[in-house]
Amino acid sequence: MSGVGRGELTDKAWAVIAPLLPEPGRRSGRWRDHRQVINGILWKLWTGAPWRDLPERYGPWKTCHERLRRWTDDGTWDRILDKARVYDDGQSVEWVISVDSSVVRAHQHAAGARKKGDLPAVFAVPAADGEALGRSRGGLSTKIHLAVDGRGRPLSVLLTPGQSGDNPQLFALLDAIRVHQGGPGRPRKRPDMLIADKAYAHDPTRNGLRRRGIAHTIPERSDQVARRAARGNLGGRPPSFDKEIYRQRNVVERCFNRFKQWRDLATRYAKRAALYRSSLLLIAALIWLR
Repeated sequence: MSGVGRGELTDKAWAVIAPLLPEPGRRSGRWRDHRQVINGILWKLWTGAPWRDLPERYGPWKTCHERLRRWTDDGTWDRILDKARVYDDGQSVEWVISVDSSVVRAHQHAAGARKKGDLPAVFAVPAADGEALGRSRGGLSTKIHLAVDGRGRPLSVLLTPGQSGDNPQLFALLDAIRVHQGGPGRPRKRPDMLIADKAYAHDPTRNGLRRRGIAHTIPERSDQVARRAARGNLGGRPPSFDKEIYRQRNVVERCFNRFKQWRDLATRYAKRAALYRSSLLLIAALIWLR
């Protein structure tokens, strides 16, 4: 589409998103155009600039921020990602799933949100203050836990404080995957294969995956190899590991790189974890619709 600014919605993406948005009207008058507002939100995410610096062509900055907050509360962004995942572009979900996490620095502006209790379960284990902020090297930070399909497209996103471990969030991350494949029946959740790095190499995790019937390729840590060797015949066989399949894990790293091209995602400025997650969901939908 000619005239579309960098990072703004294309006609293709808008055609999928538009039917999922609330009716642009109310008793006191019409809302500002939804597409204009979403483009304003995208400008903010792309540049990382303060809301007050939003260009006039997107309308009042308060309108864009309020629309982001309103659609976070009513689940609109989750519905948009759900729809984008099943958009018929001839490239359906590839169920060889890779998982990983990445820490993002939280700007000082992200601190100080009023305490409103724990995060909803969809955000995974809440921080002590309920906003997925923690202390790690470099100061305040948030960790993004991500599952992607075989093409590196986001399937689920969870947030925890930056110092949180990866392995405790694995099953919550998998449970957050729900892909409606059309027709009757439940959404699909279980992958054909799970690929993960050594951070997930724990015996209870492997046992839990087997109980769920999920094939997995996870390398052993060196201490696990040494412990098994020290026990001799009692150490048992090493877990199965396919090097060729494991090479596909780089898709999740590439997805993180796509997210972090958006400056407002590479550094967290939002006080509310819910708003930061909604920003991730919006960009995740655009990755599917590109």
